[in-house]
Amino acid sequence: MSAESARTLALPSGEEIPTLGQGTWYLGEEPARRQQEIAALRLGVDLGMTVVDTAEMYGDGAAEELVGEALWGRREEVFLVSKVLPGHADRRGTVAACEDSLRRLQTQQLDLYLLHWRGRWPLEETLAGFTDLMEAGKIRYWGVSNLDAADMVELTALPGGDAVAADQVLYNLSRRGVEWDLLPWCREAGVAVMAYSPIEQGRLLKAEGLGAVARSLGATPAQVALAWVLARGAAAIPRSGSPDHIREIRGAVDLHLPPEALDALDRAFPPPNGPTSLEML
Repeated sequence: MSAESARTLALPSGEEIPTLGQGTWYLGEEPARRQQEIAALRLGVDLGMTVVDTAEMYGDGAAEELVGEALWGRREEVFLVSKVLPGHADRRGTVAACEDSLRRLQTQQLDLYLLHWRGRWPLEETLAGFTDLMEAGKIRYWGVSNLDAADMVELTALPGGDAVAADQVLYNLSRRGVEWDLLPWCREAGVAVMAYSPIEQGRLLKAEGLGAVARSLGATPAQVALAWVLARGAAAIPRSGSPDHIREIRGAVDLHLPPEALDALDRAFPPPNGPTSLEML
């Protein structure tokens, strides 16, 4: 499995990023696991999983500090993503939060900076902060997380709001509500969709329907669950603090799901038959 074989997803700018990246929720919080987690992140980059997603919320900055250490000397190889908490997301607070993230990450620029979820500050305030950061060269693109289709319509109607690059949402076989309206809207608008918790923090792996498909393909449940997300046109950012697990999930990139496998997954995990409230973890 070469890094060159990785599938890519186009951003609105036309730049392409690997569809399989690395999440960091809960990483950096246990000193005894630190070196293993750093090794996993570095191996993921070696294997082409060069989208690395983090947030100021994760471990109150501990995940960002871990990422900064893991990527020291390799920053140019990575598409680096972080997020601002809603409570910090007024114009000045967004800029200050980003600067704190940059310090913890030991870098001068983020590739993508997201509003983690919608809070009390008007979207105009956050957008103004993103604009300031872009003009200062501290972020390349901006986006959102946990915003539903109605939120996206509102956002893109604002001056400059149509520059949104991505929406990161909870999406996996057991959480398919976004397929009803948000995914079609994003496809039409050209906004990239990033799926967090694409294997439901491991809970999906015990599902018999998933296991049966995995056995039929000679793959693991995690590989099938991730390959399904990629086949739906979204990027996936599973978290892993283990090099062995990184090697396993990297196999999802090269796994082809034939029509009969997709049909079996639809039977085991039915798509939505109507509007569904956006789910979050």
